[in-house]
Amino acid sequence: MGEIRQSACPLNCWDSCGFHIEVEDGKVRKVNGDPTHPITKGKICGRGRALETRTNSSKRLTVPLKKINGTFEEISWEKALEEISRNLINVKSRYGSEAVLHSHDYANNGLLKNLDKRFFNAFGGVTELYGSICWGSGIEAQVWDFGASHSHAPEDILHSKNIVVWGRNVARTNMHLFSYLQEAKKKGAIITVIDPIHNATAKLAHHYVSVKPGMDGLLAVGIMKELFEKDVYDKEFVEKYTHGFSDLCKLLDSLTMEEILDKTEVSRDIISLLASLYESGPTSTYLGLGMQRYQNGGNTIRLIDALVALSGNVGIKGGGSHFGNTQVGESFNIKELSRQDLKETNRKFSMMTQAKEMMEANEPPIKTVIVTCGNPLTQVPDTNSVHKAFSNVETLIVFEQFMTDTALLADYILPVTTVFEETDIYFSSMYHGYMNYSEKAVEPPGQAKSDLWIWTELSKRLGFFDLFNYTIDEFLAMGISSLSEKGITLEKLKEKHHILLPVKAVPWEDRHFKTPSGKYEFTSLKASEAGYSGLLSASLPGEIEKEKGKESLRYPYTLLSIHPLRSNHSQHYHVLKGMDKATIDISPDIALEKELKNGDRIRVYNDRGVLEGEVKILKEAHPRTVNIDEGRWRTMGETVNVLTSSALSDNGLGSSLYDCVVNIEKL
Repeated sequence: MGEIRQSACPLNCWDSCGFHIEVEDGKVRKVNGDPTHPITKGKICGRGRALETRTNSSKRLTVPLKKINGTFEEISWEKALEEISRNLINVKSRYGSEAVLHSHDYANNGLLKNLDKRFFNAFGGVTELYGSICWGSGIEAQVWDFGASHSHAPEDILHSKNIVVWGRNVARTNMHLFSYLQEAKKKGAIITVIDPIHNATAKLAHHYVSVKPGMDGLLAVGIMKELFEKDVYDKEFVEKYTHGFSDLCKLLDSLTMEEILDKTEVSRDIISLLASLYESGPTSTYLGLGMQRYQNGGNTIRLIDALVALSGNVGIKGGGSHFGNTQVGESFNIKELSRQDLKETNRKFSMMTQAKEMMEANEPPIKTVIVTCGNPLTQVPDTNSVHKAFSNVETLIVFEQFMTDTALLADYILPVTTVFEETDIYFSSMYHGYMNYSEKAVEPPGQAKSDLWIWTELSKRLGFFDLFNYTIDEFLAMGISSLSEKGITLEKLKEKHHILLPVKAVPWEDRHFKTPSGKYEFTSLKASEAGYSGLLSASLPGEIEKEKGKESLRYPYTLLSIHPLRSNHSQHYHVLKGMDKATIDISPDIALEKELKNGDRIRVYNDRGVLEGEVKILKEAHPRTVNIDEGRWRTMGETVNVLTSSALSDNGLGSSLYDCVVNIEKL
């Protein structure tokens, strides 16, 4: 038995778990849950446990690599840093600092990962990414409605009479909410799951509602119409605390119930059932990320928010529209860590369309790309375009632990540490409000270094070392300095390992919203200020509806790409057995139509690409629905994103991954 050390999960996940890790002979031997963590209580998922396998994998990159004549060769840190520094200086002097693109994602939730912004701002400001492939549409939608995306404390669910889990398979992606669902059910709460696929969470529910992909917003409209017809909406809340109610009324009047039933493929009895659940609250609504990954995704979340508000379930115990919980991240002094004030210039590309924008940029052109905390060749939509863009850039520098799809294209690969090989504070702006302290437990293999070490060494060569001449503890203290008035210090965090941040357990309880009007906004003034209409609408998915309007359906099926069970996006596919196999889930009607059985080999295709895999027939799913779990690498056959579109969501800040149509043929 080795020494037990307290640590935390770095993964971009709802749960942000506390860990107990067993360390023996300088190695992490086992990862278990921390039983003292107030939320995660010693329970962790397989993705967290797999971090031990990832850390100890023989496939780890352990030395800097440089591509010479198409082949990777070992290079010293000194030489790599000198060459990269010269590259950055030359590019800036010839084209300006915006000729450098920082491509990133959220593979690690560490507080100190924000220091990449400090580096690039000190450099003068580079081309940055905005928006989010994962949750951007929904966050912006709730900013338009409430002024921010804030969720209730996890335990508040026990005040709910009814719980609606809408497009969110918490059994797969949010296991501690699943535990709360079980407890709430025992206490008498009625659980309803709305999802195109009958999932593990639906097995726990009293009611399961199958809705056509991309039509969730219209379903919310139908429920609101029912509340109006019965005259049971919350008139006091609407009159005192909302803006734009008359516009909502016009929208509801513009659609007949028959139109809604036809497009959602939901029965009138189901609409009535759902209306009764929202009428007889408190009713809490837990929203998933999938239904905002359509071209109408932001409007979808806004319509569900409107339903929650109209039914009087905002700002009350046991209520709420739970999407993100950004009040958690707002607790930190990110401004001081990132030093935005140092930026001299700035250009932004969308995270979704970065490939297209890279190839089209000319004032200045993109000459150097630095990739951190991400694997864009697997995770960014329209993979073929991404491959073309990243292949043609002059210099590609990748911070990585493994030879990913992206790393394979790199000119320089810099080997970086895992969570157990560095010290940081971890949190998630998605669910609970605890931050977790994780101290370095083992030495990294070979010459792997932390991101912070690399930024510091580059800063010495680029002339702004003073901005990185701090210890890790000094940077951590800087990041939580905004909490000092609440008596929260780094010393206390080190002692306790997890501390609840000063977040509201029931947001909007005081009826003061962060919108321009100070009210809940059915018609968003912030959206209008940004050049959008701000009105709620009956918008439909883009690609799905466009294909439906054609006389001959080339692509009759809707493709979803849900989160894998065993991997956090693409991170674990290469270290776990069986993950390299492509499984294609299909609804039972497709199996009948195409005469397919489990195990058959099929090809899924559209105008963007082709993917082959093995059939798995879903027991219950909405008709004409296909799913391929996202995250599988191109080197394992193909990533699902070879099929997906880089089109933006309606509010410009999210992806349209699920707004995707395909066809199938048997091999």
